[in-house]
Amino acid sequence: MLKRTLQAECRRSLREYPVVTILGPRQAGKTTLARTFKQYAYCNLELPENRVLAATDPKAFLQRYPGKVIFDEIQRVPELLSYIQVIVDEEKCNGRFILTGSHQLALKESIAQSLAGRTALLHLLPFSIAELSDGDIHFNTFEDYTFTGFLPRVHDEQQRPRQAYANYYQTYVERDVRQLINLKDASQFEKFVKLLAGRIGQLMDYQSLGNDVGVDAKTIRHWLSILEASFIVFKLAPYFENFGKRVIKAPKYYFTEPGLLVYLLGIEKPEQIARDPLVGAIFENLVVLECLKYQYNQGEISNLYFFRDSNSNEIDILLKKGPEIVAVEIKSSATFKNTHFDSIRKLSNSMDRPLVAYLVYNGDPVRLGNQYQALRFDQVAKIFE
Repeated sequence: MLKRTLQAECRRSLREYPVVTILGPRQAGKTTLARTFKQYAYCNLELPENRVLAATDPKAFLQRYPGKVIFDEIQRVPELLSYIQVIVDEEKCNGRFILTGSHQLALKESIAQSLAGRTALLHLLPFSIAELSDGDIHFNTFEDYTFTGFLPRVHDEQQRPRQAYANYYQTYVERDVRQLINLKDASQFEKFVKLLAGRIGQLMDYQSLGNDVGVDAKTIRHWLSILEASFIVFKLAPYFENFGKRVIKAPKYYFTEPGLLVYLLGIEKPEQIARDPLVGAIFENLVVLECLKYQYNQGEISNLYFFRDSNSNEIDILLKKGPEIVAVEIKSSATFKNTHFDSIRKLSNSMDRPLVAYLVYNGDPVRLGNQYQALRFDQVAKIFE
């Protein structure tokens, strides 16, 4: 079992808050992480007998757990949060509850109402490249990382990736979505997800995607919000602060699990990725998610954005780091070219604060002075250090 980076932040938060809530996609390792804290009892709210008692007689249910306890998949009984609030307010004891959840839309609203100021909110995604490396799991190419993916079960049980992600899609993506929306045509939703996979890293045009799927733009927005709330996709918002020129305000979407992405694209072998027309977008998806995992694993919220103006000048990632703006260009190329920084150089003329630039690509590290640096895709942690 590989050690999770978030474990350290989780331990710190248990000393500071009565409740620690760990959110993330199905099979990301939330339960495994929570259960590393051996002094906690464990209750899975996916089990019908637990769920029914918790919903119908919450006081009797909670009396079963007078000490420290993990409630797994708390979104199944969100009304339990009000009773947990009463307990933590009466006991005034930090580290009393660990909660996990795999759907954040209704859960975050319930937490805001019942546990505001009482819980640390942490996010856990599947393994990062750094976590795999710490567990002595290495791949030679980004294609191998992407095809194999990062789900803990794929690595712990040495599952065949393509079959694993086919099962993951059918078992979790379709099942969870059907519970959350009234799907009249499951095949139509599957078409939507596969078309979305073909548009990763592109500006989202809801109407165009809706026309291709056969539904209206409102439905597309709703389906995307469900996928985002279920941690299937990550929405990267545009950055438009302090720029005099008109900027684009449509978001981009990426899949939180690259292995699921390449499955949906119909890729059957790692070597097919390099020949795929979307190789650049697949590489970009990997890098964006590595940046997001780094921030989440430190217990931080995401402050990742992208920038694009009406003249098609674009930066793949922007983030604030103290007084500086960090700009990241992502290229799947293995050959360094100074021209990769051209868009960032144009942007730097419009900035009202210092700018530090990185190129993340498929080649060897290169440093060009203090402000420009090229990194290999498995070195994204250096952006945040």
